[in-house]
Parts: sequence; structure tokens; C-alpha cells
Amino acid sequence: MHWLALLSPPPAPTEEAHPGPRPQQQALAWWALQFTPRVAWLEEAVVLEVQASLRLFGGVQALHQRVLAHAGHAGLHLQGAAWAATSLGALARARCLPEQPETGLRWPDSRSVTAQLDTLPLQALSAVQAHAAMLARLGCKRLGDVRRLPRAALGRRFGQTLLYALDQAYGHLHEVHAWIILPEQFNARLELPQRSDNAMALLHHAEHLLRQLCAWLAARHAGVQHLELRWVHDTMRAREIASHGALQLRTAEVTRDFRHLAGLLHEHLLRLSLPAAVGEISLHAGAVLPLQEHSATLLLPSSSSSSGAASSPGSEPPQKSLPQLLERLAVRLGETQVRCGHLHEDHRLERMQRWQPWPGQPPRAGARPPESPQPSWLLNPPLRLVVYQDQPQYMGPLRLLAGPQRIEGGWWDDEAAPPLQQAQAQTQTSQHVQRDYFLALSAAAGVLWIFQQRLVGDESGWFLHGVFA
Repeated sequence: MHWLALLSPPPAPTEEAHPGPRPQQQALAWWALQFTPRVAWLEEAVVLEVQASLRLFGGVQALHQRVLAHAGHAGLHLQGAAWAATSLGALARARCLPEQPETGLRWPDSRSVTAQLDTLPLQALSAVQAHAAMLARLGCKRLGDVRRLPRAALGRRFGQTLLYALDQAYGHLHEVHAWIILPEQFNARLELPQRSDNAMALLHHAEHLLRQLCAWLAARHAGVQHLELRWVHDTMRAREIASHGALQLRTAEVTRDFRHLAGLLHEHLLRLSLPAAVGEISLHAGAVLPLQEHSATLLLPSSSSSSGAASSPGSEPPQKSLPQLLERLAVRLGETQVRCGHLHEDHRLERMQRWQPWPGQPPRAGARPPESPQPSWLLNPPLRLVVYQDQPQYMGPLRLLAGPQRIEGGWWDDEAAPPLQQAQAQTQTSQHVQRDYFLALSAAAGVLWIFQQRLVGDESGWFLHGVFA
């Protein structure tokens, strides 16, 4: 068997003690479920039995590196990490092995498991540490010294608990664990240690809930696009102030990246003013969506992004994707100032794309792309062409390459419009079009998309509607 022990940082002096695992430890356990279903809490650590997952993740070394590299994406910090053939042995080694400067984590060397456990101090196992003073007077400094003492006398002097701990750590006795089960729904709330009417003061506490959410999503191999941060105001507030409030967060793409979500929350809280002090916050996720994993790039990361320096939630990493950049601009400039286009199923060229505030809501049913080639640049309004001897002209005569493609439709837009707009449509251009499109070649301008207006009286003729790049 192959066990991993992950140590989370110790609780802060100001953190209140409560029964059960701490929020950071619970988030770490949920996050570890993406590697194996056999995850359990063991004292202050989270232990994973990953023997069946080694081949899936490419071997021992690849799995170890993946655990170290991906913990930061969920906002989790590992104080120590080690492996062994038993969970208690992995915990003992994680507590005592020296830190490696390149990772800042405790990781074992290549010696055998028994040899490494024998060299650990008495503090490595809690059952042995409870009798450390008496064992030290007997001349025992390491676990190997305790293990070499007469077993019967050791049990009579210190009890069977110490013998059980040694046997389990060295693999002579089976271990029993209560495996962690991931909840079906994510519900997280946090009572603040002190009331605050500063919106930015909520960020630090909301990050604890974000870590739990990202870990929960990682175990489900999923992500979200919509979050809601709610808060409850203190009872000592003005009468006209509501008892609660909420903040909506929408992302441009499905994600579970802690830094991304924390940075977006930071942007929103910068522009939030609380009418009263807040005593409790809660985080609620929208629809849980499958997250498609992308292949890693073959290019090496830049020196600025691979330096390993920690970044605060307010500061952005050196490299960000285009959707995340547009997402931040939408928060700072306003939703109506950043717009995105979505493909709309329509025969009319000018109606095939609709622009909405970023990130926008794409149509529920995916629109089918047009079968014919479409121009890269669209003229609005179309340009009327000169006709000479029944041949359209644009920087010289045009040669028709393909066509006609007949487009007729749009009458439904006129009927669906309000009465006032219908009256205006009678004096202005109607949405109903009757056109024959052609692919034309110009010696000076290249390939063009032109149409001939049909059955519209004075508006009949040839028009240039698009240019192919």
C-alpha cells in the first residue's frame, strides 16, 4: 500500500477551537478526493491511500509532483507531505522530515521505510510522545530505541496503546479508517469573529469558504460560472436597512481556480459599500458544470510566472487568459461597456450574430453555423454598386464566382415589433429582406460578398455587403 500524509498549516492564534476538522483541513480532504476515494482524517493530517491510482497518474513520482503543484490552485497550503506503507508511518515522517528549500515541503528520501521510522524522534507518534519523558530516562531517543525494548515489559509499563501505535506505523497491525464522503450539495457559512461594516474585511473570511468550494469542485471534477456571497447584518442596525444582502459573481468560463475567483471577488468588494455591520457570511454556488481539462502547453512558462512568488488575491498573475481579462474589465468599466457576440441562427447575414454584455448568456440550443462561406468584414449599411451593361462594378467590373444563394425572411421581426415601431417601419427600412447573394471577384479588392435586391421597387439593384479577408 502507498499512503500519502498531507499536513495543513497549524491554526492561527486568533482562530477559535472547535470540534472536528478545521475548515482548512476539511478543504484539503475534499480536494484530495480527486486522486483517490480512500481519504481520511488522521489527527492533524489528511491521509490518502493511492496504491490503485498510481498507474492512472503516471507513477509515484508523477503523482507526488501533481499533488504538490495543484494544491495552490485550490488556495491550499501544505506545511508537510510524506509517504509510507502505512498511514501512521506517513504522518510520522511528515511531522519530522527536513524541509526541502525548492518546495518548502517535507518530503522523504530514498531510504527504506523501516530505516526512516527507526530514526525519527519520539515526537513523531502521539502515543509515544505521551510517554516521552519516561522513555527518555530509559535512554530512548528515537522510535527504533522504543521498538527494541522488551515488548511484554513495554506493554505492562506504558499500556497497549503505545504498542498498537508502533505496530500500525510499521505495518504489523491493520489500520481502520472512516473514509470521507463528499456531500452532494455545497453549503458553507461562517460566523465572523467580530462585526465589520468594511466590505474589504469580508474578503479574508470569504477566502476560507472559497477554498472549501474549490476543493469540493476538484473532488467532483467540475467547476462553476456563478457564485453568490450572502451576508447577514447585525441586529443593531437602522430600521430601514434590510437584514441581509448578497453579491453576485459571474465568470467568463467554467472554473474552480481559487486565485481567479478570489481576484474577482476582490474586484467586486472594492466597489461595495455595506449599509450596516455584518456578522455572518455564506457562499452559494450556482449550477455545477463539468470542467473540461485542457492539455498542458509545450512551451516553458516565463520567468515571472515560474518564480514561485505568492500573489495576493488583489494582485494578478503575470499571464491571464483573454476571458479573465475581459471579465475584469467588465467589473471595472461596467457590464454594458464590454460586449461579446454569440452566434444566432438566422438566414440574414447581419442577424447571424448578436452582441450582449459580457459574459452574456449564449442561446440554450446551439446555433448551426452557416453552410456557405461568410465574409470576414461586414458593411453596415450595404454599399450600392454601380451597374454598367447589367454587370456590377466595384473598382472595375466584378466577375461572379458562385451563386445565387437566395435569402428571403425577416417578416416576423416586423410583426413582433410594438405598434409604434411597426408604424416607423412603414417609413423606414423593413427587416424583411429579399436578396440573391453571389460570390464575386474584384481585380483590385479581392473576393467580395454581393447581393441583388429583389422585388423591392426603388431599392432594387446590386449591393456590396461583405469583404473576405
